[in-house]
Amino acid sequence: MAEKCGSEKASSSSPNLICPLCLDIFVEATILTSCEHTFCRRCLKKYDLTHQDLDHMVCPLCREITKLSANRVDDLRLNVSINGCVDDHHAKCGGMNAVLEMRPKCSGCKLQGDAVSFCRTCNNYICDKCLQCHQYLSVFEDHEIVSIDDVIEGKVSIGHLFEKCSIHKPENKDMFCEVCKVHVCHKCVLVDHQNHKVKNQVNFEQELRHKVTDLAQRCADKKSELEKNIQNIEIQRHEVHTAVQTLLDDVKEAYSIKAKELEENLRNLTEQITALERSFDDDLDVLKSKDRQRIKSICSSITLVDNDRLGHLETDTLSAHILLCEELDTMLKEVTDHTSAEAIKKKAHEKRFKPADDTRLDLGSISGSDPKMDVIQCVDLRGLIHGMTRYSNSTVAIGYGSNAQGIDIIDSNGEKQRHSNILALNEMNCHDLILQRDGALCVSTGSTEAYIYSRLGSRKATINVRKNINKLRVNRSPSDEIIITNYGKQVYIYDPTGSTLKHTVQTKHDTSQASTTRTGLIVSSSCWGNPSVVTVCDRDGNAGESLQAPEGVYLYAAVDELDRVYVASVDEKNSSVVIRLYDLDGLNLKERVEFNALNMTLVWNWCYLVSLSPDMLAFACCNKLYFMKVSL
Repeated sequence: MAEKCGSEKASSSSPNLICPLCLDIFVEATILTSCEHTFCRRCLKKYDLTHQDLDHMVCPLCREITKLSANRVDDLRLNVSINGCVDDHHAKCGGMNAVLEMRPKCSGCKLQGDAVSFCRTCNNYICDKCLQCHQYLSVFEDHEIVSIDDVIEGKVSIGHLFEKCSIHKPENKDMFCEVCKVHVCHKCVLVDHQNHKVKNQVNFEQELRHKVTDLAQRCADKKSELEKNIQNIEIQRHEVHTAVQTLLDDVKEAYSIKAKELEENLRNLTEQITALERSFDDDLDVLKSKDRQRIKSICSSITLVDNDRLGHLETDTLSAHILLCEELDTMLKEVTDHTSAEAIKKKAHEKRFKPADDTRLDLGSISGSDPKMDVIQCVDLRGLIHGMTRYSNSTVAIGYGSNAQGIDIIDSNGEKQRHSNILALNEMNCHDLILQRDGALCVSTGSTEAYIYSRLGSRKATINVRKNINKLRVNRSPSDEIIITNYGKQVYIYDPTGSTLKHTVQTKHDTSQASTTRTGLIVSSSCWGNPSVVTVCDRDGNAGESLQAPEGVYLYAAVDELDRVYVASVDEKNSSVVIRLYDLDGLNLKERVEFNALNMTLVWNWCYLVSLSPDMLAFACCNKLYFMKVSL
């Protein structure tokens, strides 16, 4: 065991110079500041490698915690006293492992000379004089002697050599106290360690060796397992890259097909536009040709009638020229066509390019399996449900009214148990309930009051709300605020104790149920109202566009822990429930998935929808409870 070394100068004896981790002479002895235990800096760095995710180090000896800075072990201070002792020892003995390599002293006599042999029978190192006694005295005749050189070189094992007790001189320190972490003799155990956990040193060391051997084997096995796992990861990486490359190839192929389609479309449009241009040019050329023909006719006519030889004309000649003049006059009176070319220009300008719908250029999307929702459990309730709340990731708490009374806890396997802590509820109508994070239960019992009970069953608080003809409905926010509605155009938000009304939020529609997101937005449902709507608003009453159900269909909303909104559309007449998943887009709901319709027993239009986890919902109506698994 390493000694605590602060300001006091460490002893130069070998135990004080040995690191408890590597069992070798200290190298850069370093102190853990919390407990002042000392270890080699390199040993602490190796130890720290297995705890890189922590911002502290747990002392291997006493388990006290030392906070580490950004540089971790490098910023811990050196133990100047111990390092000084190590330097002195090296100066006297030489060699980094001198303490371990030095020849042991005789433990069989008071002279304490250098040991030359070891007596397995006496369990002592012996000097040359003690060796002579063992060789010539008959009392030592049967003792087994081995050479100290063979011991040092490891050729023979001397087993356990117990240190003598400094208090009870003849006794060996052959016991180990796990409480005090020291070796003691039998008498010390009786005097100072009676109630401590004490083990025989040989057994303790053997247990430790077995434990180390087992850990070493497990380390080798775990290392082999992790190396195989690394190889498997690389194999999977190759598979991932192959799959991604396949996706990329598919996208490129889709793009190539679409590009070819667009090129063909461009070619067709270009040809159509060229044909239009030719058509307009032809029409304009016709107009131009007509005007040129008229010019030619006018010029010919004027040439005939405007003749210098027109003087004394004969009767026939005079008649002909009179006719030509009349025709020319008529020709000149014809209105010039100034509009046809303008009309053709107008037609050309009226032509417009109408881009195709964006979806026609969509290359597709990458997705996994199709989203679905499956009913995994249907539970018959012992009465008409009046309230439901999440109890755990797979469990709900059901509240009953006058027909059954009390609260049941039901899990997704269909197992039921009564909530027995709050005995008063066994004789009280429960119209709605929520479980708070500390285990407290908030229960609505009518149209004006809700009670908060501790997890042990004592009433902690009473919440009074303005009287309304409908029963109070309760919920809680992610921060444990209590949300209360009573089918008015208000949502009441109380602090977790129920003693303070923090907000009164005005809503667009009569609100029967309300949930809140992590950011404080309120998702309100009018449920069986007409029309049935779901609306998102903030705490100032600003609201987005409402989801509105068709006549005869009723909407129930639930917010999960990821701030996604599930809305159940309940069609009582057709006994059908369709659940849709929406994402929040500001104060609006953006539909992501419409799940398959669920056939359920619907006796009335008052239902409950609760999110238990990101992949589990609970839905209840009348005396039926359904657990549903969601796969996205």
